[in-house]
This record gives sequence, structure tokens and C-alpha cells, in this order.
Amino acid sequence: MPKFLLSLIFICATTFVWAQDSQQEKLEERKAQIQQEIRDNEKMLQSVRKKEKSAVNEYLIQANKIRLKEKLINTTAKQDRLLSNDMYINQLKVNKLKRELKVLKEDYSKMILKSYKSRSEQSRAMFILSSESFLQAYKRAQYLKQYTNFRKNQGLEIQSKTAELVDFNAKLNGQRQVKKKIIAENQKEKQSLEVEKKEQQKLVNSIKKDKNKIIADTKAKQKESKAIDAKIKQLIRAAIAEANRKAEEERRKRIAEGKSTESSEPAPAKSYSSDKIALTPENKILAADFKANRGKLPWPVEKGFISLGYGDQPHPVYPSLTVHNSGVEITTEQGATARAVFEGVVSKVIALSPVNRAVFIQHGDYFTVYQNLSSVSVEQGDKVKVKQSIGKVRTSGDTGKTVIKFLILQNTSNNNPEGWLQNR
Repeated sequence: MPKFLLSLIFICATTFVWAQDSQQEKLEERKAQIQQEIRDNEKMLQSVRKKEKSAVNEYLIQANKIRLKEKLINTTAKQDRLLSNDMYINQLKVNKLKRELKVLKEDYSKMILKSYKSRSEQSRAMFILSSESFLQAYKRAQYLKQYTNFRKNQGLEIQSKTAELVDFNAKLNGQRQVKKKIIAENQKEKQSLEVEKKEQQKLVNSIKKDKNKIIADTKAKQKESKAIDAKIKQLIRAAIAEANRKAEEERRKRIAEGKSTESSEPAPAKSYSSDKIALTPENKILAADFKANRGKLPWPVEKGFISLGYGDQPHPVYPSLTVHNSGVEITTEQGATARAVFEGVVSKVIALSPVNRAVFIQHGDYFTVYQNLSSVSVEQGDKVKVKQSIGKVRTSGDTGKTVIKFLILQNTSNNNPEGWLQNR
């Protein structure tokens, strides 16, 4: 029973170590990803600093850099904890091997001494010849043979466990070096974080000097944003009415060709709904597929971070000032390509302002809207695939920021895109 329990404990410990190794690999991958995001963020920050006329945008990018640094510190801390656990398990194995080796060597020494005392062939022969029967002589001969093999195997086991002990000690030494490196990295990132926070505080102080101007600019932008939101809703209602008109035409055509048993009179044009799409069988499937991918959709740009979330958001510097957003604003790098987050049909390509082009893509009764494009590479009616390029994101000449505004609607109801996009 004790042997069974020891075996069970060893298996569990081995499984735990495998799990630890897997977690370490995932954390290392996540750390590399965060470090890349920090580098991308730094490039965006340098670009903005060259052209920035307002410190607010620089503050937003700086805030994201601080958030990424904190993530990196947390990730290295998790690595440290996992490594400590792994080292503890390996140390237990080393201690166990040392105990086993000690017992094996003591037994082996006694065996060698006993063999030395009775080493002569004459003693062995006399041991066999002094047997009272042939059966006893046979058994004694077999015993001597088994004893010799046992001694040989015990010697081999000592060699094997010694080699295993050397390997575990080498692994522990390696882990100690890795742990030392991780601790040093963590300390370095913490110091860097403190520097970033001091820089951010300087920005905050400079921003507060222009409070009245910032509040006026924010209110003007909110007014413009509300006007654009109203225009988007109007365009989507028009698209819904047009889709319902086409669906009605198809229905009437099927009736005329005898492919449908429907006999109701076609509805007059004025009754076509502009709030809800009458889905065709194909669009029902597309809408269901889109819905099933909630939380899994790729981002509308390859790199970037959400600089303004969905809904009512407090101003980054003046929390009492509320900013409303019907989608999410994603700050990305200059020259970034906008891409479709799901397959669908381009329902509208329009200029919302002289410098703000937008693409509307329909996915059944869902719409995704991509705003602030400098150029567009698709046309109305085009079928698009996941991650297909649809245009270039505009870089502001005033601020140096490259921002895409992304919306998701079901019919005319806005959804929070953050809940639909993959986590980063």
C-alpha cells in the first residue's frame, strides 16, 4: 500500500510539473505579445509627439502604455510564482533521490562485503554440494545466479539514479538563473513604470492649464459625433428598407413563378419596415453565424488599443465631463489598414464629412460600421471575407493620431463592440 501511494504521489507531481511547464510557455508567449504591444505603442507615441498640438491625445497613449507595463509586471510575477512552485517540486524529487541513493549504496556496500567474504569458487561449490538433495542443490544454484543478477541490477540502478540526480540538480540551477532574470526584469519594469507615471503627471498638469479650451473642444466634438450617429442611423434605416423591398420583390417573383404557395397581396412600398430586416433563409444563417462568433471577432485593425470605450465615458483628465460614444475608438499606427471583422455584403460606402469616409457591412440583420477612413477599397454590393482589407485609416494632420471608429448594430440598435471582439 505505501508503495502504491508513493507511485500515485509521483504521478500527480509529474502531471503538475507538466501543467506548470505549459503555463510557463503560455505566460512567456503572453509576455512577448505585451512587449510587442508596448513597442507598437511607443511608435504611436513618438509619431503623435512630433505632430501633437494637444496633450490630451498624448496622455491617452501614455495611459495605455502604463496599462501595458502593469500587465507585463503582473505576467512576470505569475512566471515567478510558477517557477517557484516548479523548483519546489524538483527540490522534493532531489531530496527523495538522495534518500533512495543513500539506502541503495548502504545495501550495495553490505552486499559487496558479504560477497567478498564468500568470494571463492570453492565456497560456492561447497554451498551447492552440501545440499541434502538434488532439488535443494538446484535451488541453491538458482539463488546464487539471482543474487549475482540482483547485485548487478542494483549497481545499474545506483548509476541511473545518480545520473537522474545530476539532471535534476542541473535543472534546478537553470531554474534559479531564470528566476533571477525574471526578478531583475520585474524590478526594471517597475522602475520604468514609475518614470512613465511621472511623465503622465506632467502631461496632466499641462492639460489642466487649458481646461476651458479642452471642455469647449470636447463639447464641439460630441456635437459633431451625435450628428454623424444620427446620419448613420438614417443610412441604416434606408438600407433596411431597401433590403426589405428587395425581399418583397423576390417573394412576389416566387409567387408569380409558382415556386411559393403564398397568396397574400404584396405590401405597398410605404409599409416596408425601416427598423427590422425581414431575413431571407440565407441571411438568417449569416446572422446566426455572426452572433455565434460574439467575443471571437478579429479587430478591425491589426494593431492598436481602445482609446475610447462604448457608451458614456468620463473624460480621461476631467471625470466630471462625460463623453458619449456609440462604438469604440481604436488608436492604431499610421498607414493602418481597416479590415472586415466578418464575412458579409457592403451595404453602403459614404463620406460622412470631407475627411471621414465610412463603410457599412451587412451580416444578416447585423451591421458593422468602419469610420474615419482616408480611402476605401470596396464598393456597395461587394461580398467581403473575414479580415479582408476595406480601406486605409485616416491620420489626423492636426494631432498625428490614427484612429478608427468601429460600430456594431443589430438592425438600428447599437451594441458594445468590446463584447464582440477578441480579447487582447
